[in-house]
Amino acid sequence: MQLIGVYFISTVKTSLINNFTNNLKEQADILAKFAAPSLSPTMDSDGDATESTNEDLNLVVRNLFSISGAEVQVLDNNGKIVATSLQLHQSYIGQKNKSLAVSRALQNISDNEEEFIDEDGTRKKMIAVPVTYNEKVVGAVHIVASMTEVYNTMDRVNQIFFSGTIIALCLTGVLGVVLAHTITHPIQGLTRQAELVAEGHFDMKAPVLGNDEIGRLSMAFNDMTIRLKEALSANEEENEKLISVLSNMSDGVLAADESNTVIVWNKRALELLELGTLQNTQLPAVLGLSEEQLAELQQGRTQIFIMSKEYYDEADMDEEETILKVTLSPIHRRDRGITGSIAVLQDVTDQEKLEYSRRQFVANVSHELRTPLTTIKSYAEALNEGALDERELSERFVGVIRNETERMIRLVSDLLHLSRLDSNQAPLRRQKTNIQDMLDEVADRFSFQLRQKAITAKVKVDRSVKQVLLDRDQIDQVLDNLVSNAVKYTTDGGSIIITAMRSKDKAYVDISVQDTGIGIPGKDLSRIFDRFYRVDKARSRNLGGTGLGLSIAREIVKHHGGKITLESELNVGTTVTFSLPLLLEGGKAK
Repeated sequence: MQLIGVYFISTVKTSLINNFTNNLKEQADILAKFAAPSLSPTMDSDGDATESTNEDLNLVVRNLFSISGAEVQVLDNNGKIVATSLQLHQSYIGQKNKSLAVSRALQNISDNEEEFIDEDGTRKKMIAVPVTYNEKVVGAVHIVASMTEVYNTMDRVNQIFFSGTIIALCLTGVLGVVLAHTITHPIQGLTRQAELVAEGHFDMKAPVLGNDEIGRLSMAFNDMTIRLKEALSANEEENEKLISVLSNMSDGVLAADESNTVIVWNKRALELLELGTLQNTQLPAVLGLSEEQLAELQQGRTQIFIMSKEYYDEADMDEEETILKVTLSPIHRRDRGITGSIAVLQDVTDQEKLEYSRRQFVANVSHELRTPLTTIKSYAEALNEGALDERELSERFVGVIRNETERMIRLVSDLLHLSRLDSNQAPLRRQKTNIQDMLDEVADRFSFQLRQKAITAKVKVDRSVKQVLLDRDQIDQVLDNLVSNAVKYTTDGGSIIITAMRSKDKAYVDISVQDTGIGIPGKDLSRIFDRFYRVDKARSRNLGGTGLGLSIAREIVKHHGGKITLESELNVGTTVTFSLPLLLEGGKAK
């Protein structure tokens, strides 16, 4: 109210003074236009006429231009008073007004106004306006008016505003007390409701007494209570989900607090660690953490390491051995730093076995290549040292070198073929193939080796098996590998039977190669299809084998959607059977 009052009173004062001043100026301009012809020099040629004109001008000023509390004077171009509105100042007529404002007006300066306080303490406004006739200054109009009425009006406005302020303050005090009570009462109810919610009572509702701010606050509080109840329910549901997820995870999970005490774990962690419970156990003791690992954990670093309950030997992997990959991470809180840790346990036993198999494969390849290379190097050095001069000896050495070179070529070719099969770079080119013709051709290809060892070969094909969709080249390679092995390991005078018949479910054709050879020991049957695995390594190399034939056969059959099995009895014989699906033209099973 004070700020508004200062602005309002200042604006009213300025407006009143401007209106008062503009009114004086308008009166002065009107009088100047009226008096201009009377003050023109043409009237001075006749003295009587001048006196008569001055009398008329004086009469007009006293009657028409008299302003309450103001004196209006008309002056000629010499500054002498020609007419005045006050009867008391009639004696001033003919005298010269020497004020600065009159002098400025006679110099044709129109903006001449001044506010001053006279000897009686009355604030007055003085205005002097030039009188022009035919663009020449012929006199001036001088007005001095009292501003008492203006300031009296301002005093009354101030009194009214002050009285209104006092009344407004009294009403504000009364309304403040009433409104405070209407506000504090609902707030007290909200406070009680908040205390109940803090204690876990979500069914109570705060009363809504209206649609005002307090009413909307009560509605918002009730809505907040409902949402809080739903949030707590959702939180409980999420906890149940978390417990369910932890219980059904394939990885073990452990969580510890700041003192490294295990506080959360799942069932899988107990299984992997072979423990009954982890209650009141320390994480370093469970995982076997060293001081360095604990120090890194306190520094906020994530650690990954391998652990095992028993000694792990790569050279002799135990299938029952459990190898765990542990990922240990700190738990951070923005305001408290590290507040605990969490460990994830993964069973990587199969991965380690696969890695071990890969290393064994690389070692086997290196060994298989090193043997012929060593032989070639030895015979080449012998030739270089003088054996080349002996024709019979040199021819034998060159023959050995040629055989070993061909063996390496076969080995590399088989490796490339296996690589293409593993990477699916050997697409199947299926075509209709007559099974009887395919098996007869296989027997014909090995007729020379069969006659050399006096081995009898028979081909038996079921009448229901006629044409099958398959990749002829790849299946021929499978049959060549199987028949070649049968010939190699069958003693002289033995027999080989190649048969083809439908499976029991009529969805596959079973092709088998049965021999009466030396057989395979039972302990080697489980690994017979492994790459580079040989039952008798020395004899296999002497017979020209690479140790990859059965592996390639298994991959080819698998690409056809079939399977291959091997049955053998030592010194009785071996039967290898592979099944191929019977497909229609579109590639669908019959």
